[in-house]
Amino acid sequence: MKIFLAGNWVDKPKKLEVKNPFDNSVIDTVPRADAADLEKALAFAERGAKVMAKISISSYERWKILRKAADLMASRNEELGQTISKEEGKVIAEGRGEASRAVETIMGSAEEAKRIHGETVPLDADPTGSKKLGFTLRIPCGVVAAIAPFNFPLNLVCHKVGPALAAGNTVIVKPASDTPLSALRLTEILLESGLPPEGIQCITGSGGEIGDTLVADRRVRKITFTGSREIGDRICRTAGIKKVTMELGSNSPVIVMPDADLNKVAAAIAMTGYGNAGQTCISTQRVLTAKKVYSDFLGALKPKVEALTTGNQLDEKSKVGPMVKESEAVRVDDWIKEAVAGGARLVAGGGRRGPIYMPAVVADVNPDMRISRDELFGPAVAVTPFDTIEEALTLANDSVYGLAAGIFTENVEWAMKFAREAEAGNLHVNWGSQWRVDLMPYGGLKDSGFGKEGPRYAVEEMTELKMVVFHLNS
Repeated sequence: MKIFLAGNWVDKPKKLEVKNPFDNSVIDTVPRADAADLEKALAFAERGAKVMAKISISSYERWKILRKAADLMASRNEELGQTISKEEGKVIAEGRGEASRAVETIMGSAEEAKRIHGETVPLDADPTGSKKLGFTLRIPCGVVAAIAPFNFPLNLVCHKVGPALAAGNTVIVKPASDTPLSALRLTEILLESGLPPEGIQCITGSGGEIGDTLVADRRVRKITFTGSREIGDRICRTAGIKKVTMELGSNSPVIVMPDADLNKVAAAIAMTGYGNAGQTCISTQRVLTAKKVYSDFLGALKPKVEALTTGNQLDEKSKVGPMVKESEAVRVDDWIKEAVAGGARLVAGGGRRGPIYMPAVVADVNPDMRISRDELFGPAVAVTPFDTIEEALTLANDSVYGLAAGIFTENVEWAMKFAREAEAGNLHVNWGSQWRVDLMPYGGLKDSGFGKEGPRYAVEEMTELKMVVFHLNS
């Protein structure tokens, strides 16, 4: 595929290969953009922001473009689902599911285009505010840099592009180098839907070559990034004075209290710990389990995890596909072997077959082990016992991360204590940590980032607020 740069589809002699993670076959190639291409993109975006600002006067036009894009995406669900699965490695059912979710994200963004408004401010509530009329206006930020990860190559791009366009911005999309095809397909659809060429650019290339320059450039007013904590930290240090939204990593904990329905817990953990081969930032990673039910829980979880079939992600029978790269499967294997060597116990699964890592349950995990302390981002859960809910919350909060957490209990007091004290931006009662609908406010605490996604909330992040005061004589 070509990149969309400065209003044109552009090819280049230097290419990046896009490979199917299962068999390492080349699906397609994309151009490798360089610093000169990025300068063209930024100059065009600076002009494009003015064009989009004029369009932004009409929220109806923005609604119409995004709504048509959503309709086109829905009509091409199978094509988009296949593209997602081929380039990322998630099983085809998950690829189709992501394509359907992306439709909802763009449709939600379209609806929010009609809801951007200011409010009156009661200036006469201040002693000096009599004879003053005040109101606010929301205006586009201008140029938005949208940097997306590999694990949801369409829907997470939509969570950035949809609100940016709904708010009247121009956006430069930098998709992950491993999974750029979905973002380029989205760009095609948006242009087909009537988006002016000035509204979007999609460039592919090395983050090291173009990423730092993109986020540092003063013409960029807003950065929205999803990815690792380390890269997020680097972007924040490089960006300078800009609006920034960071959706970063996690090692999400789920607490299993002694009154929990263990069959329900096991079924939920089998879903929330292993979807997308564990390559989801809110994937259940740490399962903190009451000692009273510890053995029974492991007994309930083991067969459900062992029943997760692995294989070619395009095979309808596969429940867990390959990781995005074989090197990632090697890393997960190393972390689990390290835990077992340190005294943990492999209860189910484990072992690698090329890029596929067999879904694993690791018990008796010390919280200081890397499989618990850091972000595993793979198909395994680490199970650790506790005595009291206070201890469970201490263990859950003993992390630099704070993106998502869950608890299983029928005790409303325990559930409310969890809701008040768990240090995470997304909390779930009687479910694992991996659950999201695309309209909800989504974001983390601590080193898991700041700012919120979800079209309504992202639009606020993608706009600037002006205060207008009329000084009246009467």
